[in-house]
Amino acid sequence: MFLALNAGSSTLKFALAALDAQGTPRRLVTGQMERKNGEAHVQATDAAGAPVLDRALSGDDDSRLEELLGWLEDHAKNGLAGVGHRIVHGGRAYAAPARITPEVLATLEQLTALAPLHQPHGLAPVRALEKWRPGVKQVACFDTAFHHAMPETSWRYALPDDFARQGIRRYGFHGLSYEYIAGCLRERHPELASGRVVVAHLGNGASLCAMRNGRSVDTTMGFTALDGLVMGTRAGALDPGVVLHMMQQLRMDGDAIEDVLYRRSGLLGLSDGLSSDMRVLLRSDAPAASRAVEMFVSRAARMIAAMAVSLGGIDGLVFTAGIGAHAAPVREKICAQLEWMGVSLDSDANNRNHETISTERSPVAVLRLETDEEAMVIRHTIDTLKEAGRG
Repeated sequence: MFLALNAGSSTLKFALAALDAQGTPRRLVTGQMERKNGEAHVQATDAAGAPVLDRALSGDDDSRLEELLGWLEDHAKNGLAGVGHRIVHGGRAYAAPARITPEVLATLEQLTALAPLHQPHGLAPVRALEKWRPGVKQVACFDTAFHHAMPETSWRYALPDDFARQGIRRYGFHGLSYEYIAGCLRERHPELASGRVVVAHLGNGASLCAMRNGRSVDTTMGFTALDGLVMGTRAGALDPGVVLHMMQQLRMDGDAIEDVLYRRSGLLGLSDGLSSDMRVLLRSDAPAASRAVEMFVSRAARMIAAMAVSLGGIDGLVFTAGIGAHAAPVREKICAQLEWMGVSLDSDANNRNHETISTERSPVAVLRLETDEEAMVIRHTIDTLKEAGRG
């Protein structure tokens, strides 16, 4: 059995899979543990979508994970052959998944400053498993790896060479999601998979990826997960002079600036603190809520056009993740601003959340696809451990 763990600031998504007779991983359990106001609750479903777990968990994060592992091991009849983790930042060192060793873990901990909202949460279950299940093999699967092959014009900053040599470059994120979508396109839309596609991963964290023949050519996130689109609590693209002004004129220290940029901006800041949740904002009639939605849409449309420039044109646009796959009004608003590019949305298909939501006459195919980062983690974990076994 193989377990995928995808840890966020307040949630831990997990998936348990077994290999069938053909060696293909088959999902047995999918679930999520959510932490809120000091309490934790876990829910899980089986392969048919039927509930198999729904209960509160007590104790600290380590003991909650230990309790969850115990329950999962009851379903893993032959024990856990490996656990894979979604790790947001792999830096320059990791362009592919890696078996976790003390040396690998130490390297990843050094990258925490580049992803302070994500890296600590991704590494916490690694350390907890070392404590509770020291014999289990663990694999790190990186959100940055998918973008490693971008051309220099996409990953380089216009800074002196010394900074590039020190690893200050655009890394890109949400790579596991983009990799999954690339696989979906190969299986279900092969003619589009080989073309020029912009994928919009729109959620609390949001980014775009320009893909040619299933490979990343450009993306909106950069050195950290702060850049690019408006997000739930992150501002996205920002003049660096604003940060200098915060430091020099407003006398804000690094911690205060980090708090503003990571936790108080984006949809939350634009809506005057109403919410970072797009669902809440779409239901609200407050002017600040409308402003937040319109800013989100405008930035997304503008940057989709920029991604098309990196591709030399666009054959397809794919919406995915929490907002992208589930907020029909947001998709409609974005596509309305892209009609000049040839995007023609089928409003009925969009409102019904069909997979293909463009009209038949649209030169640009528009799709709505669910992403599955845990599926990619499981595949990479199996492949990495097989390769390590051959070595």
